[in-house]
This record gives sequence, C-alpha cells and structure tokens, in this order.
Amino acid sequence: MIAAAPTSQLRDPATDTIQSRIQSVDFIRGIVMILMAIDHVRVYSGLPAGGPEAGIFFTRWVTHFCAPLFVFLSGTSAYLYGAKSEDKSKLSRYLLTRGALLILLEFTVIRFSWTFNFNYGEFFLAGVIWMIGACMIMMAGLVYLKAIWAGLLGVAIIFLQDFFAGVPGLIPEGSRQGFGRYWEFIYASGFEGPEGITILYVLVPWIGVMAAGYGFGKLFELEPAKRNRLFLWIGSLATLLFIIGGSGMAMSNEGADEDAPFIFQLLNQRKYPASQFYLLMTLGPGILAMPFVERTRGRISEAIKVFGRVPLFYYLLHIPVIHVSAVLVNLLREGQTLSQYYDTAPYVWFQEPGHQWSLPLLYLVFAIDVVMLFFICRAYERYKFAHPEKKWLKLI
Repeated sequence: MIAAAPTSQLRDPATDTIQSRIQSVDFIRGIVMILMAIDHVRVYSGLPAGGPEAGIFFTRWVTHFCAPLFVFLSGTSAYLYGAKSEDKSKLSRYLLTRGALLILLEFTVIRFSWTFNFNYGEFFLAGVIWMIGACMIMMAGLVYLKAIWAGLLGVAIIFLQDFFAGVPGLIPEGSRQGFGRYWEFIYASGFEGPEGITILYVLVPWIGVMAAGYGFGKLFELEPAKRNRLFLWIGSLATLLFIIGGSGMAMSNEGADEDAPFIFQLLNQRKYPASQFYLLMTLGPGILAMPFVERTRGRISEAIKVFGRVPLFYYLLHIPVIHVSAVLVNLLREGQTLSQYYDTAPYVWFQEPGHQWSLPLLYLVFAIDVVMLFFICRAYERYKFAHPEKKWLKLI
C-alpha cells in the first residue's frame, strides 16, 4: 500500500489519483459506510434499535461509530482540501455549495428513498445528511479561523453542549414557545419542532465534531511517525475518559436501566443529541485505530476504501437498495410488501411481531446488499477519477 502523501502533495478530489489520498481516512470512512448499512437494514427488518438481548444490542451499538467518525472526518477532509490550494475563499465556497446540496438531497431524494412515497406534507425527516450539510455551511465561516482555534472551538462545543439546552429559558416567556420550536434544530430542549418535521439530528454538538475534525486535519502535515504517536495519545486519552466517566455514570445508574448488565449501561450512551461520553466512546477508538489502518493492504482493504472514496454516492444508493431488498424479502416470506410500515421510515414499527426478521436474515440481506453496492461504487469511482473534467462529480 502507498503511504499517505504530505498534505502539500494532495490533489483536488476531482483530479487526484487513488494513491495520493490519505489511506486511513478512506479506510475508516469505508468501514463507517459498511456499518451504517447494518442499522438501515435493521430499520426495514422491524427489529428494535437496541434492547436487552446481546445480539440486538450490539447490532445497534456497533453502528454508533458511523455518524461521529463520518462527521469528524468530514472536517478533516475539509482541512486537507483547503490545504491543497491555500485559498480559504475557495474552500468556503465548496463547503457552502456542498452543504446546500446535502440539505436539498435530504428533503427530496433521500426522503423518497426511505419511504417510496410522495407524501411530503405529512412527514419530513431532518436526518444525518441535513445535519452534515448544515454543519458544512457553518464551517464555511469557521475555516477562516486558524485550524487550531477552529478545533479548540469544536472541542468546547462538544463538552459545553448542555449550555445550549437552557438557551430557550433565556427568552421572554411570551416568545419562548415560538423560539423553542425552531431552537430544536440547534439543540433538543423539550419543545415541539415545526409541524410535519421530525428532527433526528440537531446541529449541536455535531458542528463541534466537524470543527474538531478540521483542527485534527492539521496533524496530517506532520511527519508520519510523529502524527501517529499523537493519534495514539489522543485516541487513548479519549477512550480512557469515556471508560472512567462512563463507568462512574453507569455505577450511579444515572440515566441508565439499572437492571441491564454493567457493560450495556456503559455502552448505552445517549445519541440524540450525542452526549460527551457517546462521542468519546466513538471518536476515541476511531482516532486510536488510524495509525494501524494506514498500513492495511490487500484486496479486502482496497474494497473497503472504495466505499470511503465515494461516500455520498454510496449513501444515496444504499437506502433505495436496502428498501427494495426489504420489499423483496417480505414478498418471499409473506406474499406481501408490507410497504405501509415504511411510510415514515426510518421510523418503522411493525404492528405484529411476526413480521419482524430474525438477526441471521438481517445480516444475510446486509451482506448481499453491500456486495452489490461494492461493484456499483467501484464502477462509479473509476468513472469519477477517469473524468476530472466533469466538475459536478466533485460534489457526489
């Protein structure tokens, strides 16, 4: 495997060669894409998002790494993109354009892919893609800060996020309800959001995660051995803070199910909005793994990196592929599509437990879908890198 190139040698994503990219970023992003598909197959299987059974619990838990690592690495990629041209205005325009595109896709193509219906007036989901898009738009301004200050600001937002929950309380009582309705996009504060919109991902602390990733990108300019030592220290410290703090919280049973095993209480950290311990639990091991995955080689490693090099294309494709797979499975099992249960996907509640899939079936469908997606993504990747003149490919 080719070692990561210095930042100054990295090229524009629309024109770079595969060998010039930082391998650990592509590898971890590829793993994230694969793990994400497990949870989205679970959505259509009707199985719950976690529970007391170990198989269900860890099927959900392993996918917790997806959003934090992807958002963090989006910030890192933004830094590396800007370092190539040393033109902050170009980077800012790119983030604004890409961010706006992501928000548009969330409320149109992705919304349809989840549900296969056009009842847009009844159900909208502010999901992970809208959040990433909105964070990119905010990052378009933050990139004018020095990377270290943007990174420190991001870390501060992560650890001080609880302050944002109390902001509506500072508003005069007569205006609080109206303000709180839209503040729910910023941070969950107990208010009802705008009618017809389910807000799954808020902006805080995720803008902090992306800004922290942007500052982290500065470390890739260091000599590989030195940066790898720093990655090990940062990842180990974050993981240790999670183990110590999360264990203390679990032992006090604060916000946890005291009847659940200790390991479940420790790992079952709050995702919506993402708590400090949730982010330490996921980002710490991800950063810790980076020096090791940089040295990965072989066919499996290269296959994983394919997903990491075309993440948006993969995301746009994987939801309809999984949705169609679910419909086909339902037809084979029961002679009906059960499409009515998917009208508000990814919120799916099967009314009758007999419709739910088994875990082995879930993983079988997941494996088949990922293999199909690999061949499609590999073909798209080759086309993308073979046609640098097509500037729109840079956005997808």
